[in-house]
Amino acid sequence: MTHADPMVVDFPLRKPGEAFPPPRYTTYREQEGLVLSYLPNGNKCWLVTRHEDVRAVFTNPKISSNPDHKGFPNISETMGVPKQEQIPGWFVGMDSPEHDRFRKALIPEFTVRRVRAMRPAIEETVDKLIDELLASGNSADLVADFALPVPSLVISALLGVPPVDRDFFESRTRTLVAIRSSTDQQRDTATKELLRYINRLIDIKSKWPQDDLVSRLLATGTIAPHELSGVLLLLLIAGHETTANNIALGVMTLLQNPQWIGDDRVVEETLRFHSVADIVSLRVAVEDVEIAGQLVRAGEGIIPLVAAANHDEKVFACPHAFDPSRTDRHHVAFGYGMHQCLGQNLVRVEMEIAYRRLFERIPTLRLAVPVEELAFKHDVVLFGLHEMPVQWESS
Repeated sequence: MTHADPMVVDFPLRKPGEAFPPPRYTTYREQEGLVLSYLPNGNKCWLVTRHEDVRAVFTNPKISSNPDHKGFPNISETMGVPKQEQIPGWFVGMDSPEHDRFRKALIPEFTVRRVRAMRPAIEETVDKLIDELLASGNSADLVADFALPVPSLVISALLGVPPVDRDFFESRTRTLVAIRSSTDQQRDTATKELLRYINRLIDIKSKWPQDDLVSRLLATGTIAPHELSGVLLLLLIAGHETTANNIALGVMTLLQNPQWIGDDRVVEETLRFHSVADIVSLRVAVEDVEIAGQLVRAGEGIIPLVAAANHDEKVFACPHAFDPSRTDRHHVAFGYGMHQCLGQNLVRVEMEIAYRRLFERIPTLRLAVPVEELAFKHDVVLFGLHEMPVQWESS
């Protein structure tokens, strides 16, 4: 069955001043078939909004993650999934069997056991940042002074990057993910600067290996050095910005819902509730395929809306309520299928430690401005907060 007159909506889907996920996602789910949109560059794409349909897209062999295919829905020339000729090793833009080689090499680095061994170092990192917050007075920007540095320092340690380069990575990553505030040229420059640094790091590790992810991957020989730079850039961006946004949004939500402070179930509900990677998973049909009764032709773009799926009323009871006690936990915040986020175990542990230690050590933490005055990231690929002014009582 094909729906001849699909609903057509504008892109970008988020608008300043409105709630996230956008309330109209509910309207999209109520439509038969799919919703049609056109990207800023004019490319046509289908929006997938129901939980069942999003999971089906993630596992359908007729649907590809490879940006080499005609019609792939990159948002702009520099925002989306780069081609291998642009950034070799960017494996989320590959399909099986090419994708499998990279994933198999990286899985051992992010197992539950490996991440568990990292807990003491992550706790030490979080405590040092809280020490700095307390030493600075009784107010701070929780995004700049805590949420961003936590994953930056953790991923730097994992890759063997000196902590002094934290600001460099944060600034370049922020440029890469901005939709409106960065130009294609600025994003291209930021990518080149990051890759130059990473290539120098690989060269150093190849000559003087240490106990870090880069050295271990070089030792396996399964990923060539020229591919490794793209792999590391991907890990840096995916492991930094998404985690930082989840930490900040989670703290904000706990301040609004203090009855859940100290409950470890908060992590999973924060991932579902905020769904920061809403429009990250870009796809294209490589054969004619039917999704939710809608015929999608080969060469047409597809964007599964993760936030829409995670707020599907047919799967999550009262989805717009923040409820860590819910038992319906099949969210797709980390994707689904073979492209499911490799670093999800690490992200969960970072979030859990950040929330627990922050509220244990600063129990009087509060927002310095009303929630409605916070600067939300409506203009970037990953949802989050630009800044979050907080205060606490001096001891």
